[in-house]
Parts: sequence; structure tokens; C-alpha cells
Amino acid sequence: MTAQRQQRIWSWSKPLFCRAIAAILLAAQLLPVGAPAATTQRIIANRFSGLAIDGFDPVSYFVDDQALVGEEDFEAAQGGVVWRFRNEGNRASFLAHPEVYGPQFGGYDPTDVARGVTVAGNPRFFAIVEDRLFLFSREESRDAFKADPERYLPRAEARWPALEEDLPQ
Repeated sequence: MTAQRQQRIWSWSKPLFCRAIAAILLAAQLLPVGAPAATTQRIIANRFSGLAIDGFDPVSYFVDDQALVGEEDFEAAQGGVVWRFRNEGNRASFLAHPEVYGPQFGGYDPTDVARGVTVAGNPRFFAIVEDRLFLFSREESRDAFKADPERYLPRAEARWPALEEDLPQ
């Protein structure tokens, strides 16, 4: 191919090439970013900070009936992850009874666990059912679970041991 012909091809294909690159970059920005939680752990922890349930205080769900972020001054390591709390009392309560205050199924969404998959729960979508904390990946999952927990709990409890066994320590 002659240099003149190569230049002609490049002159009409350059705008197409630039548009294609721009479209790829735009599409990459519009794609949803993956969940920041590691879904290969027995207890959900933020893959960047290492904090359990994104640093939310697990005791505040019970005491304050809301999702509240814990403070850096009140941390504790338990279950291979770091937990944050709003105050010393919440930290002491959790350390005395992590099985009571910790999220069920390690923080994985129980509606998805019932289907046989592990999907990280979002600490902002929660429910306390039968004095147990459940986190959900989506608002719709939480609402469905709260409307009929007996539909999901038996299946989730039956499937959880096998799913948990497949998660690395």
C-alpha cells in the first residue's frame, strides 16, 4: 500500500477511531461499579478498608433502630474482621455477644442465600426479625423478606452451611 493511500485511509478512519474510543470510555463510566464488599469472606468486609459491614455499628441497629456509622476510636477485631462502634458501651456489648449483634449469614443477603448464592448485604438495607439482624443487597429484597420471613428463613438456614463452607477462612 502506498504512503498516499495509507494517509487517505487514516484521514477518514481517524474520526471513527476517535469516536469508538470515546464511546468505550463513556460506556466504562456508565457501567455499574461492583460492590465494594468482598463476597469471598465468611463475614462481609469492605475490600478497601477491611471494616466489617462498611464500618456501621452492628449494635446501633438494635439500640437506635437505625444504621449508624461507628467511630474510629471504638474498634474491635472479631471473627477475622474489624468492627466499628458508636461508643464503648456498644463495643462491650458486641464483644460479649457477637452472635447476638452480628449480622446473620455473615452479612450476606438472606433472600439470595435462600436461592443458593452469596450476595453482599448493604448495611443501609436492614431488618431485625426475631431479634436477629439481617442485611440486604436491595431494598426490594428487604421488603419481600420483611413481608414473609418464613418464606426465606428456612431455605436460607438450610443452604447457609454449604455456602459458608465454600467461603475461604
